[in-house]
Order: sequence, then structure tokens, then C-alpha cells
Amino acid sequence: MRNPCNTASLTRISKAITKTLLVAIATVTFFFTSDLALPQSAAAYPFWAQQTYPETPREPTGRIVCANCHLAEKPTEVEVPQSVLPDTVFKAVVKIPYDTNVQQVGADGSPVGLNVGAVLMLPEGFKIAPEDRIPEEMKEEVGDVYFQSYKEDSENVIIVGPLPGEQYQEIVFPVLSPNPATDKNINFGKYGVYVGGNRGRGQVYPTGEKSNNNIYNAPAAGTISQITKDADSDGNVKYTVSIQTESGDTVSEQIPVGPELIVSEGQAVASGEALTNNPNVGGFGQKDTEIVLQSANRVKGLVAFICLVMLAQIMLVLKKKQVEKVQAAEMNF
Repeated sequence: MRNPCNTASLTRISKAITKTLLVAIATVTFFFTSDLALPQSAAAYPFWAQQTYPETPREPTGRIVCANCHLAEKPTEVEVPQSVLPDTVFKAVVKIPYDTNVQQVGADGSPVGLNVGAVLMLPEGFKIAPEDRIPEEMKEEVGDVYFQSYKEDSENVIIVGPLPGEQYQEIVFPVLSPNPATDKNINFGKYGVYVGGNRGRGQVYPTGEKSNNNIYNAPAAGTISQITKDADSDGNVKYTVSIQTESGDTVSEQIPVGPELIVSEGQAVASGEALTNNPNVGGFGQKDTEIVLQSANRVKGLVAFICLVMLAQIMLVLKKKQVEKVQAAEMNF
């Protein structure tokens, strides 16, 4: 006869093993289905950056995330006052220069003009000035630019674009400075300002895939065995480049409309060698600068101190002249 105690022990052990297996299966399933196990998609500017980097567009390294998709480096400039007084409206000018004679490859492969965009990271408390605070002269310089906060509770981080580059190589931001007298979280002092500006389309999509505004390379070393053309209704041509490797395998690379093919059938290519030209004529650049939130009382005190110093110097000069006259009179006696 089977011992009841042994039976109960075996039942408990069996349940424990079953429970452990279920927990292990659930853990593995969670890992492979969660975002932790998947690579994060690349960021792009501007709204893709908002989705992928919801907190801030500036990485801990100092790089602005727009550079993840706009791979070419181009100059960007920013002009802000050296210092501003509290509760005043001033201009922050972002310059995105490029040759307006060049055209980029559009999504459909046709040549189009370049668009521009910018992200402006102001110190905490600074924000775009309300409509009724902007002077009429400044409104004309701003134009029809629409300013958008990077996120709802970050009015100091502003993005604009895309805008037609022919009209907006200089983007004027009307900025309102904070007032420490009414906002106790704001202090007078020197703060950093960070700017990023891009012109043209990106070379990488947020999914990590190449756009047609990029150079395409051979996926493996070998000989180009076939180049297949596929034209759409508008006459735009796509290519499929087939490469036969030394092992006899055939690999293919799809070339979208836009990039120009620079290889031919029968040509030997190395792994990573360019199959097309680089159609990109745009790029991204960033610039850092500083601005001082100045106290009006400090300015008044500085002016008063300078006036006192100048008055003291004048009095010393007059006193010296008086002493020289007395000495000259005594010598005549």
C-alpha cells in the first residue's frame, strides 16, 4: 500500500515545480515581447524626435537628437543678447545658411527645394512671447512661423519647421524673459542656450531604415551579376542590384528612386562599397551660447558706482590743480 505521506510530499513537489516553470515561462515571454528586448528606433526631427525622446531633445553627451537622422554636418548660428532684463521681449535669431541654388531628392525621387527647421533650448522660465507683447516691428521679422513647445510642460524648448528654406534661412524667435520677482524658482545669473538647425531631408527614418536621400552600399563582396530596372508611371527608375559572392550565393540590394547608380554589371565590388552617389545636399548643425538674466537693480548700482568713481577722479584732478596753484604762489613770495 502507498504511504499517504509520500503521496502528499510528491504532490507538493510537483506543484512547486509546475509553479516555477510557469514563472520562468512568463518571465521569458515578457522579456521577448517588451521594449527592453527590442532595439530603440532612431530619432528624427522634429516630431519623430518628440516621440522617441519625449523628455528632451538634448542627449547627456550634448548632442541634439536631430543628428541621428540628419547625418551630414552643416553650420548653424545663433544670435541672442549678451544679457536681458526680467520680463522683457527680445529676439533670438537662428541662422541656417545653405546654397539656395541646390535641390534635394524628394520622397518620389524628383528634385525639390530644401526645407529648414530648428530647435531652440532656452533656460528654464524663458518662453515664446505672447502675441500682445511682441512689438509690431518684431512681428514683421518673425513672419508666419509657427512655434511649438517640445512638450506641454516645457515652454522653454521650442521647435519650428519644416519651413521653405528660400524664405527662412534666418528664423526669428520672439522670446519673453522670466521675472524672478514673481517666480521664485528663477534666479539671476548666466545660463546656457542650445540650438540645432537642419536643412534638407534626413538620411535615416526613425525605424532605422535608409531614406532615398542616402548613399547605398554593397551588402557583400562579389561580382554584380544583374541590374534590374523598374520604372513607375512618372518615369522614376528603381534598381535591384544582384551580387554573386565567391561562395556562389546571390544577394540583392534595392535602390529606391533618387540616388544615381554608379556601378555596372560584371563589376567586382567590395563589401560596403558605394553602389550609388550620395544625393544628400543638406545636413544638421548645432551651436551653444550663453545669456545673462540681469537684475535692473544691479545695473543701477553699477551705473551709480561708475558715476562715483568718475566724480572722485574729477575731484582728485581739481584738488591737484588747486595744490599746484598754491605751490606756485608760495614760490613767487
